[in-house]
Amino acid sequence: MDEVNRTLYIPLYGKSKVSAEGIILRDPTAEKIWAAEGFPIRGKSKSRWLAYNMAMRARVFDDWTDDMLEKYPDALVLHIGCGLDARCHRVRRPYRLWIDCDFPEVIAARQKYFVQTETYRMKALDASDPEQFCALPDAASAIVVLEGLCMYLTPEKLRAMFRALAEKYGTLCILADVYTKFGARASKYKNPVNDVGVTKLYWIDDMEGLLSGLPLALLSERTFTPAHLVDELRSGERRFFKLMFTGKKIRKIYRLFEIGTPSPAARDTEGAAV
Repeated sequence: MDEVNRTLYIPLYGKSKVSAEGIILRDPTAEKIWAAEGFPIRGKSKSRWLAYNMAMRARVFDDWTDDMLEKYPDALVLHIGCGLDARCHRVRRPYRLWIDCDFPEVIAARQKYFVQTETYRMKALDASDPEQFCALPDAASAIVVLEGLCMYLTPEKLRAMFRALAEKYGTLCILADVYTKFGARASKYKNPVNDVGVTKLYWIDDMEGLLSGLPLALLSERTFTPAHLVDELRSGERRFFKLMFTGKKIRKIYRLFEIGTPSPAARDTEGAAV
């Protein structure tokens, strides 16, 4: 795997470690894969604070996916840049069809641990090539998980991906985490992905501007560290975590956006305003 693909071991390690502790995230698949793969994790990548952040981020994405499946039970679920994540096992609600997408070498690694079924598939896909989205199944609505992906795409390629998805699916629900400019620049010195050879990350400071002209809207901003998950930490760790990794401090570096197809009423209002 190249250096970008090797970054998948960082969240895998965090999820397996936290799952083994019995807090925040229950992920026996991550524990199994981590035990089998044994990729050497060093430096900041082994930080317990990073492990807590990775597990909380995953749990927030899980809970959002469950919420969207409750709202759109027939939607196609696309996890783009899935790595070795087992969200397809962790979500509580049933799904009609789930497709985990990543580079061919990542999908080959997944096939050792995940079995395709009528409702679950894996597909090799390069998110930087919008034409490849044409080969995805058609559906009236799609739930798109973009966890830990956007920072590896230039803003132009990210916009092209959003456009391709919006052209293919009538109703889109997207959750995406992005670096700010400050966060991407600071990551040159402090980001754990440096430990696996990644030196270039991209940022989005104006998500509404990126979406301008597309049939998509910025619906909300979410937190990576909701209080009920932070409260699962031990008391001493909880105080330090709240101080260092919640509130305005984390938003200065890293943000989580919910993006989707505007409601008909919102589109009518927007048209009238013009």
